[in-house]
Amino acid sequence: MKFTLTTPEETAMTLARRSKTLRLAKKWKRSTLAARSGVTDASIRRFEQTGQVSMKHFLKIVFALGRLDEMNALLETPKAASIADLEKMEAKLPQRGSI
Repeated sequence: MKFTLTTPEETAMTLARRSKTLRLAKKWKRSTLAARSGVTDASIRRFEQTGQVSMKHFLKIVFALGRLDEMNALLETPKAASIADLEKMEAKLPQRGSI
């Protein structure tokens, strides 16, 4: 397990700042992003100021900014580094947790 010192709230604010930076780099007003994403101007404002937005709206914003492909890399299954890793990956995953 990899440990980090950032909190979910800090990560949300980082993503909000990056989203705003991308919007401004395109010279878009919030209303422009709202029209292109289908997310209300108020939701975009709240996201940029607080980092709070629904996952559905976040993905719509990212799509409108042309960066949705990057989201597909998140939570990807790690690549096998050895044959033993590959065999573990091929083993059937449990349908539910046990801890």
